[in-house]
Amino acid sequence: MKIGVPKEIKPQENRIGLTPDSVKTLVSEGHEVLVENNGGYEAGFENNQYLKAGAKIANNAADIFNDAEIIVKVKEPQKVEVDMIRENQIIYTYLHLAAAKELTEGLIKSKSINIAYETVTDDNGRLPLLAPMSAVAGRMSVQAGAHCLEKNQRGRGLLLGGAPGVTGGTVVILGGGVVGENAAVIATGMQAKVHIIDKSEARLNQLVEMFGDKIIPEQSDNTDLNILVSEADLLVGGVLIPGAEAPKLVTKDMIKLMKRGSVIVDVAIDQGGCVETSKPTTHSNPTYIVDNVVHYCVANMPGGVPRTSTLALNNATLPFLVKLANKGYQKALSEDKNFLSGLNVHKGQVTYKAVAEVFGHDFVEPEKAIFN
Repeated sequence: MKIGVPKEIKPQENRIGLTPDSVKTLVSEGHEVLVENNGGYEAGFENNQYLKAGAKIANNAADIFNDAEIIVKVKEPQKVEVDMIRENQIIYTYLHLAAAKELTEGLIKSKSINIAYETVTDDNGRLPLLAPMSAVAGRMSVQAGAHCLEKNQRGRGLLLGGAPGVTGGTVVILGGGVVGENAAVIATGMQAKVHIIDKSEARLNQLVEMFGDKIIPEQSDNTDLNILVSEADLLVGGVLIPGAEAPKLVTKDMIKLMKRGSVIVDVAIDQGGCVETSKPTTHSNPTYIVDNVVHYCVANMPGGVPRTSTLALNNATLPFLVKLANKGYQKALSEDKNFLSGLNVHKGQVTYKAVAEVFGHDFVEPEKAIFN
């Protein structure tokens, strides 16, 4: 198959869909790979590395979208890219459609085949292609939050880890999944006081086994969120409902209870955010203030560390891509129900239930759609 890798064009997005090593693997399987000129430059991957791995360098994205059977990206297609997508072309990337009506409508209209990294599952119901970026974002959330607490960033002027004789700050993490776990790794390492809220008692027990008394587990049904939010110096939003819009757990009224100069990092912003006052921001302009609370809502946090992120992402996405290219999408998806879960839009039909429901589209079972 002919596989195309365009340069990412979302603002401050410096990751790339394939590393040179991934290209080498695909070429060794008999596939042709086109990489856009300098597409990997900002992540530290040079054209000559791609050429050495067996790729061809395309002058522009239009050449790639025109020639490739599979488009491999990192972030959701932007408007100019959607306009280039061809009927029956396979798009393999993060999509986050439940928070993107215009993109969903554009992909439906294109009659392309769209596989979303974030809804591919494993046998335990986990999300293996989302996990590496969730881990990066979780770790970055505390790093970014600690920076935002500095006075010149309009924060409280508080060092999250405290100092000799001075107590550290309080971190409240909403969600004990991959984001929450990795946020806790950094927050506990900084010696902050860390609360993790989750609805699953079993998951909280796992986290206690990992972190011991370095965290305070909070079962959501038995917790007064108003009190915890008001105590937070840093609030990390790491709530996820796979493929669906994030629930708004923190309301505008709760924000009013927070300390002046406290910080919210809403990692769930890709799926609409779990804080009512959240709106997407960029790495170049990452924060804004609501009711004296700093909001950091960068929609592609891992794009700030593109080399680490690209390497971590490819470790997860490449085996599925090899299967897709070797077998064709119908065989690859029909043989693997976990991979099939990634199919969101197929030739004009919405094949992911949460996306269909949020926008009022008819839902078509993916296994029926691919052989229709």
